[in-house]
Order: sequence, then structure tokens, then C-alpha cells
Amino acid sequence: MTSIRNPKLWVPTLYLAQGLPFFAVAIVANQMLKSMGVPNDELNHWTGLIGFAWVFKPLWSPFLELAPSKKLVVTFFQIFGGLCLGGVALALQAPFWFAASMAMLALVGISAATHDIACDGLYITSLDEKGQAQYAGWTGTFFNAAKFFTTGALLLLAGHLEKTVGVVTAWSICFCILGGMMIVLGLYNSWSLPLAKNTVSADTNAAAIARTLWEVIVEFFRKPGIWVSIVFIILFRAGEAQVQSIGPLFLREARALGGLGLSTAEVGAVYGTVGTVAFLVGSIAGGYFTSWLSLKRAILWLILAVNLPNLAFYLLSHYQPTDLAVISAALSVEMFGYGFGFVGLILYMMQVVAPGKYQTAHYAFATGIMQLGFVLFKLFSGDIQIALGYQHFFIWVMLCAIPVAVLSQIIPMAARPRTVVTLDGALQHG
Repeated sequence: MTSIRNPKLWVPTLYLAQGLPFFAVAIVANQMLKSMGVPNDELNHWTGLIGFAWVFKPLWSPFLELAPSKKLVVTFFQIFGGLCLGGVALALQAPFWFAASMAMLALVGISAATHDIACDGLYITSLDEKGQAQYAGWTGTFFNAAKFFTTGALLLLAGHLEKTVGVVTAWSICFCILGGMMIVLGLYNSWSLPLAKNTVSADTNAAAIARTLWEVIVEFFRKPGIWVSIVFIILFRAGEAQVQSIGPLFLREARALGGLGLSTAEVGAVYGTVGTVAFLVGSIAGGYFTSWLSLKRAILWLILAVNLPNLAFYLLSHYQPTDLAVISAALSVEMFGYGFGFVGLILYMMQVVAPGKYQTAHYAFATGIMQLGFVLFKLFSGDIQIALGYQHFFIWVMLCAIPVAVLSQIIPMAARPRTVVTLDGALQHG
């Protein structure tokens, strides 16, 4: 089905709205809590728990088909997510600010995860295959534009406001800005988005959807070698999840405590500019590298690309340089490697785990497991860092690459058909 409106009018705003709440929870919340004096272990426990919304979203995704249209779901959760982000700003002013802000961020996470489902579904159903391919680059560009804004411009603003109006007011203003942006995007998208009606048959109801969901789950866990694949997906993110959680906090930590003592604004300048650009360049390069070499031959190099550049963090923790240019260069290497190697996990899920009768649903399950890997290692990253100190923590992170690197060399890198035995004893593959 082709959209009545030009996709250029709605694809950018659709995926900008997908990225803003995700990075608000994944990155901005950590920086806000760090400024409020929350310890690394405690803040990662709570923001990690909120990340479970993206882990379990495939379980409620089929029920969204009961809504009249995907447009309705998308715009509702954009506006609702904006109100929840504004709720974080209000929660920070309360005496019980920590519990209140975590509750509001949890609502942001659930809203954003639900929005993701309808957002991708609307994109797929509103464009034909040619259109999907044509605007695929736009989706990634504007999703990462949200990262550029939240980790760059917003942190720069927060750093400035912390010095002028105080920490609490500074972050309240930042979350008000995020909430306002989401509400404006929701109102604009209520005009610009194609309707994307859900075609629900007369016998489709919540019970029927639940039965289908159960079949999808059962088929997923019947896939040959699925448990090994699950272990591989989770371990792939072991080092990366810990670095992405602790790295920005290490930059903020006082030099006397082993950090680099950067301000909020300086972290924004590093991650939101050169870091984001390096990640995007690495992602593009990793895609071309893998298509040239094939996933089987490239996978070890991709795993090393994600993990070896973490050496940059160890060197930063050892030498504690003060030159922002040196720090930016080191982090650019790390972010390039992260972007370059992460392609391997995406392709593994697409080409090895997803194929079969329920390919789209099983890819969604795989992405949930991928997020589970991130959340599990994020949850305990603060505890490990406090126990080991920053230098030894970054050594530990590099060692976390060994199990997945070994596993990548002994498991298949292609989809394995499921073999069944028929009543006459013949073998069939499916």
C-alpha cells in the first residue's frame, strides 16, 4: 500500500520520535542521575530494569493489531510519551524525586517500546518494497539524529544550565524540552502519517491472538540450535553493554576517584559530535565489510571490532589525559569499532535466527533477546566497576569478548532447517 502523503513528510519525524525517548532512558537518564549524585551501581540497576520494556515488547506486539490503525497507536504513544517525559521534569522537583522520576521513566520506557512496534509496522505496511528500500537510510539517519540531539545538544545545554540555574532545575528543563518535542511530533504526525489501517477479521480477538502468539513462541524455541544462538546473542553484548553503561560515567567521575573529571557539557561535546559521527561511519563500513566477506568469515573480525577498541578506555583510565582532543580521538576509535562490529549481531539475527514460518515475529524475539543481553550486563556493570575500580573494570570488559569470540568459531553462521520425521519414517526439512 502506498502512502497518500510523500514519505519525506513523515519518515523523518516518525523515526526521530522513535529515537528521542529511547536515548532519554538509555543515556540521558544516566547522566541526569550522575549529576544528582546517584552511585554508578544504583543508577544502572534502575535504568537497566527500565530497559526490560524493550526486552518483552514482542509479547504484547500482536495485540496492537486490535487497534483501528497503526497511525492511532503511533500518535497516541508519541503524545503520551511526551507527557511522561514532562512528568520526569515534575518528579525531579518532588521530595521523593528518585522514586517518582524512576516511575515516570518506566512509563516512558513502556510507551517507547510500544511505539516502536507500531512505528515499524506502519513503515512496512505504508510503503511497497521499493519504498522500504529507498527510505531505509532515512530511518537510521533520523533515529541517530535523536542520539545526536540527546547526547550532544541536550547534554551541552544541561551542562550550561547546571552552572547557571542549578542541577535539579537544569534537568527539569531538559526533560521538559524532550517532552515538548515528543508532543509536537505527535501532533504533526497526526496530520502527516498515512492511516495504515489494521485489517482485523471478524473472528480475530484477544484470545485468538494469544493462541497465535503461543504458537510463535513454541516454534521459536523449536528452532535447531536456538539455545546456543540465544547464548551467542547475549554474550555478544557482554563487553559493549558494560562500556556503554559505565564509559560516560567514567568520563564524569572525579579524577581523584579514577575518572576524567569532565563536565556534563564536555561529555555532550564528545559523544554527541565526534562519537556519533564515528559510530555512523563504522556502521556503514561494517555493512560493506560483511557483505564483501560474508557473515561466516567476517564474524570474528566484527566481534573484535566491538571489543578491542575498549582498550581506549583502559588507556584513558591509566593515563587520565586532560586534553579534550585526545579524549575525543580515543572515544572515536571506540565508537567506530562499536558501530562497525554491531552489524554482525544484526545480521546473525536476520540470517541465522529469524528465517522460517514466522520470520518477522522471530526477528522481533531475537531483538528482545539482544536487548536482554544489554540489560543483564548493564544491571551489574556498576557493581563490577565499584568492586574492581575503573582500570581493572576496563580490563574485565575486554576479557568478556573471549567466550563469544570462541563460540563464533564453532557454531553455524547460516540458518539450520528443522528436521522432522513423518509417519512413514521419511525425513523432512522445514
